[in-house]
Amino acid sequence: MTHSLSTMLLVALIAVLAPPLADAVGRWAPVPLVVFEILLGILVGPDVAGWARQDDLVQALSQFGLAMLFFMAGYEIDFARLRGGPLARAAQGWLMSVVIGVGLGLLLAPSAKAGAIVGIALTTTTLGTILPVLRDAGQLDTPLGDAVMAVGAVGEFAPIIAMTLFLDGRRPGQAMVYLTAFALIAAAGIAVALRGNLAALNRLADATMATSGQFAVRLVIAVLLVLIGATVALGVDMLLGAFTAGVIMRILFHSGNPERTGRVTAKLEAIGFGFLIPVFFIDTGIGYDLDALTDSWATLGLVPLFLVLLLVARGLPSFLTAPEGSTARQRRVIALYAATGLPLIVAITAIGVDRGTLKTSTAAAMVGAGMLSVLIYPFLALKVSGAARTSQGWEEAAESW
Repeated sequence: MTHSLSTMLLVALIAVLAPPLADAVGRWAPVPLVVFEILLGILVGPDVAGWARQDDLVQALSQFGLAMLFFMAGYEIDFARLRGGPLARAAQGWLMSVVIGVGLGLLLAPSAKAGAIVGIALTTTTLGTILPVLRDAGQLDTPLGDAVMAVGAVGEFAPIIAMTLFLDGRRPGQAMVYLTAFALIAAAGIAVALRGNLAALNRLADATMATSGQFAVRLVIAVLLVLIGATVALGVDMLLGAFTAGVIMRILFHSGNPERTGRVTAKLEAIGFGFLIPVFFIDTGIGYDLDALTDSWATLGLVPLFLVLLLVARGLPSFLTAPEGSTARQRRVIALYAATGLPLIVAITAIGVDRGTLKTSTAAAMVGAGMLSVLIYPFLALKVSGAARTSQGWEEAAESW
């Protein structure tokens, strides 16, 4: 218990230290906050300073933080703005990513199962990590933001479906039955949020907004846990439940008073980005197997290789399927954001390691590439989009949608 408390104290200190470090470095280079959280976690972890190590308490909070990350991703997406052209293009790009990613995985991996794991991991986009970058840069509610949000939504949602169908150890037909059962549960929740009589609920949310009741926040946590529980019971990845909970809560709270919407969103961001989500990224750093990565030069060399392959498998299709009217520079922005991946890479490679399909060193190299993608690609995207925003391409692209 004492060790758990000391680790949690270090996690809390890192969470406090990371924002001023990001702010200080941001005066010269816009490095995403999560990079500092992961790197500081590695520094205090068992493979460097040895001050902290993963335990049940930290990992439980970390898993809830990962769920909250996907919840916020679902909550931030305005499907009314993205439906049609943006989502169709994003889906087309992801299908191209699957073909390229699995093909590359089969070439690199020693077995077909390992190749499938590597290939699906290469098709991911970490929308939850990109969202704060877009928000902080003032790009979230722009045509650029819409394009990236569509790519990111598909890049998070589709790989989870692929994980459920092909990586959970069951036959695809059996997995499809459980996936369909969860889809019916999700559809029922969305239907209630869209068509239900929510006047009493909204009144209670307003009445307790500034009291200890906090009905809106409690409702969010309850729905999140119910849908996570449903996915666990059905053998579907919990991240799908968290993402769906975010979609449902957005429909519910964005259909009423804008002032209420803003206040609820602020509270959810405070809980997510102020507490739970940093625990996930810091714990990822603490648990990172640095020894497995540095054990040989061959393994270390896989990190830049996988970093490039993320750009090839995920970035190139997003470049090719960008909105009509986009310039080459604007397409590069979308491609760089699309190639940013980490949380799902961690989850997918962990499945491979647990089943003995993927070597620990390969998983460490892929996670290392994911960390570098979070560090490098959003930084480059911000640099490129800073110049791209002065042109008229995004406005023309928005009109073409």
